[in-house]
This record gives sequence, structure tokens and C-alpha cells, in this order.
Amino acid sequence: MRILLVEDDPMIGDAIQGALNDASYAADWVKNGLTALAALETQAYDMVLLDLSLPGKDGLDVLDGIRGRNNPVPLLIITARDGLDDRLRGLDAGADDFLLKPFAMAELLARMRAVLRRKGGSAQSVLDNGVVSLDLVSKQAATAETPDIQLSSREFALLQALLIRPGAILSRSELEDRIYGWGNEVESNAVEFLIHALRRKLGNHVIKNVRGMGWLVLKNA
Repeated sequence: MRILLVEDDPMIGDAIQGALNDASYAADWVKNGLTALAALETQAYDMVLLDLSLPGKDGLDVLDGIRGRNNPVPLLIITARDGLDDRLRGLDAGADDFLLKPFAMAELLARMRAVLRRKGGSAQSVLDNGVVSLDLVSKQAATAETPDIQLSSREFALLQALLIRPGAILSRSELEDRIYGWGNEVESNAVEFLIHALRRKLGNHVIKNVRGMGWLVLKNA
């Protein structure tokens, strides 16, 4: 999953980006609101983590700009501003959740999963198409033949991208976009290598190839 982190504090931003990377998210970090809006114009994101106290353009104004462009991207406000008015305005303006600093990284990740579940209409942190399931907390996959399959961070990210959109064909560039953030070097055969590794663990039948187009997992198999 590709996450946009909007945070001007270098220590906090570095810590959050590191935690997101460790949790298998591709995290792009910007430090002001204008850059955030520009990034959202050129890149599709699965979630935005938005600080409110930003230089140049306040976070609430950034939120208004995002929703004013009819962008429905899931958005979680992370801020030290604990006033009730800020919380109410943020939620009323379209934020999906509000987390006060300081916070534990485990709580941030749990709230992100909760927001994504609500947006996806699911009550559980498990993606399942009837052939393979993926636990978003333990990061383990399971099939009818093999439970508790350990995945690498990028194997997890690729399988998650496919299971979020079962039945949809994702091209190499779309999968790279979900796995790698800014500054990550991507080898030309990286996606094929990851799919080969997943098929060895899950079985060749789990991920289908559509020649010349990309890969998919079947929907509601």
C-alpha cells in the first residue's frame, strides 16, 4: 500500500516513515501542505496521514483542498492540537479518524487498519478471496493446504495489493506503485521475482497471469 505522510517535524516524520516501512507500507513523506496537494495530483495513494500544524498551508486547509477535489482517499489526522474545535472541524471536513500526539506506533498502525477496513466494508483485518487469505496484523497468508505462511515485507505488499482488488488485473507498473515509495530502486524483474516467490509458497493457482496485461487473484472463488 502507498501512504502519503504529511509531517513537518523531522524527528516525528522519520520515525513514522520508518515504522510504515517496517510494516510493509510504501511511504512517501512531504513536509508541507502545498507539496502534499501536488503529490496527490500526480500519485494515487491508499491513505494520507496528515499533520495539522504545517508551514505555508494549515493541515485543515489541506484537508479542505483534498475533499474539495472530490478525492475520497482515506485520511487520518495526526496532530498535537487537542482542541475540540480542531477535532470536530477535521472530522466534519472529511477526515476518517483523528490521532493525538504523542502516540504509540502500534496504535497508529491499528487505526490505519481500522480506517481501511471501514472504507473497504470489512469488519476484520483479513483479506480473503476463498483461495488465499492474508492477515493484515500478523502478515501471514493461508491457503486450504497450508496455514500460517510467512511472507517477506514486499511479498506481503504485493499480495495485499492484489487481494484488495480481487478480479482486477494489475500491471507491473501498478504493482510497483503499490510496493515501492519515492527513492526506492526498482529492478526491472522485481515484480516477476516476487510473484514467483509467492507462487512457490502459496501454489501456482493463487496468482493468475494475463499475458501482456498483468496479474490478478480471482474474485470470490
